[in-house]
Amino acid sequence: MSFDAAIGAFAKALGDPSAAPPPMTRGRRGAPDKRRFAVYRNNVAVGLIGALEARYPVSRRIAGDGLFGAMARAFVHAHKPRSPVMIAYGEDFPEFADAYLSSADVPPRVAMAADVARLENAWVEAYHAEDAGVATVADLSALDLEALPQTRVAFHPAAHFLRLLTPAASAWAAHQDGADAAAPITFIPEDALITRPDCDVRVRVLPALAYDFARSLRDGATLMDAALALNDPAFDLGTHLVGLVESGAVAAILPGEGS
Repeated sequence: MSFDAAIGAFAKALGDPSAAPPPMTRGRRGAPDKRRFAVYRNNVAVGLIGALEARYPVSRRIAGDGLFGAMARAFVHAHKPRSPVMIAYGEDFPEFADAYLSSADVPPRVAMAADVARLENAWVEAYHAEDAGVATVADLSALDLEALPQTRVAFHPAAHFLRLLTPAASAWAAHQDGADAAAPITFIPEDALITRPDCDVRVRVLPALAYDFARSLRDGATLMDAALALNDPAFDLGTHLVGLVESGAVAAILPGEGS
């Protein structure tokens, strides 16, 4: 057996508890030893579960150690690392957790762990996003008013916008002091912005209409088109635009042509 084939067989056996030890492994008796190989297999599973626990600490606390552990074990069995860098492992865990919790018929405040996991995943991605400058309110003030309607924005690489079905952002924030915080009193959906101004990842609950406005801008709409698409008299363009800039979510303001 070639070296690459041997490594492939070894890795496959590590990830499949029902598989026999690879024939190239040898114990003291010169033959594959199932019991000894199980030690390596268990170490791999423990390491991957530990990576999930480190990436999703608040989701774990909301779900509880037992339920989160069961989800993590099922995920590890079905999803193997695609990179030797463990910080990249588990990025698709939130979708897995959502399906797992939906089928488990758990209370809504426990099922919220899936939304919290989405937020925690965005936090990790924001933390590791590439560096970039941020636009300032002074940049906004320098814009020609006639060019403002056709102006577009470029978002910071760390900026993530989430539409959550639960108050997951509030729940996440409530757990940041390290205590066993109670779930938010008002169980309503939230929109959230995760970004990294000044190298510090921040989570912000967005006001009404802000998510849809930001998503239109991210899709390339001008300020005027994004505002008109909302078709809501309560929307204040200036307030929402300043809010995005002050949050550090905007990397550059791209002026349009004046009329």
